[in-house]
Amino acid sequence: MSASAVLEVKGLDVAYGELQVVFGVDLVVHDRELVGLVGGNGSGKSTILRVVSGMLRPRGGEILLRGQEIGGKTPHALAALGVAHVPMGRQLFPAMTVEENLQLGATLGRVRHREKENLDKVFRFFPRLLERRRADAGTLSGGEQQMVAIGRALMTEPTLLLMDEPSLGLSPLVVKEVMKVIASLRELGLAVLLVEQNVRQVLKITDRTYVLEEGRLVTSGESRLLLDDPLVKRAYLGV
Repeated sequence: MSASAVLEVKGLDVAYGELQVVFGVDLVVHDRELVGLVGGNGSGKSTILRVVSGMLRPRGGEILLRGQEIGGKTPHALAALGVAHVPMGRQLFPAMTVEENLQLGATLGRVRHREKENLDKVFRFFPRLLERRRADAGTLSGGEQQMVAIGRALMTEPTLLLMDEPSLGLSPLVVKEVMKVIASLRELGLAVLLVEQNVRQVLKITDRTYVLEEGRLVTSGESRLLLDDPLVKRAYLGV
C-alpha cells in the first residue's frame, strides 16, 4: 500500500447479476487529496462509489482503507471506520430542520458524545447553515441543501468522504459555489473522492482525476494536465 493512501482500489470488478459494469479499475486517494472520478452516464462511476461505501458488493478485486480490506463490509461498518457517502440528490428529510438533518450524522456510537462540538464545526465551516439552522431543509436552495448533505457527512468525523454528483440539478452559478466548498474540504484534512459528470468543474478543483468509459479506466493524471488532454477535451469539454 502507498504510504499515505487512505483508499486503494485494485482490479475492481462489479456486476449487477450477470451484467458486468466495472472492469478491473485501479485508483488511489491519498491523505488530504481531492480526486475526481468522471465519465458519462452509465460509465460506472457512481457504481464504484456505492461499492466503496458498502452499498454494493464487488465481484472481484480489492478495496483497502488505510491498508485494511473493506470490500463487502456493510455501510454501517464502513461508517464506523470513517467512510462517509454524500449521496446523489442529497436525500435530506425536507420536513426536518437543518439542524435535525445534521444531527442524523451524529448517531454513530464513536461520535455521539461529540455531537455539539461537531455541529459547531459544521456551522463554522458553513455559516449560512447557522443562519438557517431552524428552517426546514425543504425550504433551502439547492446549494444550501448540498451544504447540509455535506455537513451531515462531516458530523460522522470521516477520514474518507465520497461525493456522488453534487452538481446534479443545480444552476451553473450554484455549481461553482458548491465546487468551491468541496475544494475547501482539504482544510479539514479529509481525503475526498468526487464523482461528477461536470468534467470541466472537476478538473478545475481536484488534484488528480480518473476518467471512465463503459466501466473501464481510459486515462488518469493530474487534473490540470487533463484539461489539455486531447481525448478529454474532445470527449468531455466540447473542444
